[in-house]
Amino acid sequence: MAIRNLFVAAATLAAVLVFAPVPARAASKEIIELQTQVQQLLDMVQRMQSTLDTRFGVLQHLAEQTADNANQMTAAVNTLQQKINAQNDAMGTKLDATSGQAQALNDSVDELKSRIAKLDKSIQDMQGQLQTMQSGAPPAAGAQPSGPTAPPPDPGPGGAANGPMPGVNPGVANPGSANSAAPPLRDTFQAGVRDYNAAKYPVATGEFEDVVHYYPMEEIAGSAHFYLGEIAYRQQNYADAVKAYNAVLEGFSGNSKAPAAQLHKGLALIQLNKKDAGIHELRLLIQRHPQTPEAAQARTKLNTLGVRITPR
Repeated sequence: MAIRNLFVAAATLAAVLVFAPVPARAASKEIIELQTQVQQLLDMVQRMQSTLDTRFGVLQHLAEQTADNANQMTAAVNTLQQKINAQNDAMGTKLDATSGQAQALNDSVDELKSRIAKLDKSIQDMQGQLQTMQSGAPPAAGAQPSGPTAPPPDPGPGGAANGPMPGVNPGVANPGSANSAAPPLRDTFQAGVRDYNAAKYPVATGEFEDVVHYYPMEEIAGSAHFYLGEIAYRQQNYADAVKAYNAVLEGFSGNSKAPAAQLHKGLALIQLNKKDAGIHELRLLIQRHPQTPEAAQARTKLNTLGVRITPR
């Protein structure tokens, strides 16, 4: 703008000098020199204007190139973000599948431990029975009893002897009287896990409820309670989920599912707008099982809520 004003001023001055009245005598040497200087000034202004136009064109071209590069960079970043999101989604799906398989494996290990414990107990019982039988064994063949021979039992009506039938122990219940309607523990539980992973929640619920009903004291019943809580949680039935998680934490505190049950109980309580109770459960989980993945998730949740991990 200043150059343009200078150019206008120089042009005005040149016009004044050109059209100014000249005395009758010839123009003086000073006026000619002044006109020459004005013309030089006009030429200089024109060259500066041309230079500025050229540089402005270059700057405009650079600005356009920068804008194009920025657009290309934005497009590349968006494409990369989409790829990352797709990879994260695929990884999440794989992690879910792996988590389901790991849970099934842990459940199988829990069941195997339970079966081993039952087998040990059966062996101990058999050893106790053997010792009892050995201590009360009859004399060897050919040996005569030292006391008088006991009379045979008096046959009752129909010739049957009074007392129990031979070969029948009155203190042992008839094996056929056991509840034959109870489903097999292992097969029922594993079927429930398969149906749970396949999102067949009504079927899985029935199978886990059978495990809890027919085998309430088995360690694997704690895992069945946990899965019932998971089904209720996924169906946003948070109150029933909390009840199922409580069954794990109160009746099967040593179960491998206890940390996950306490984590999900805290999250369910938060969903029920019982924030203080949920925070208490998450802190209790971190205190009881500090090195577990569930404790790490509890810390992340507390940080997200802006809550201290340990109370003041």
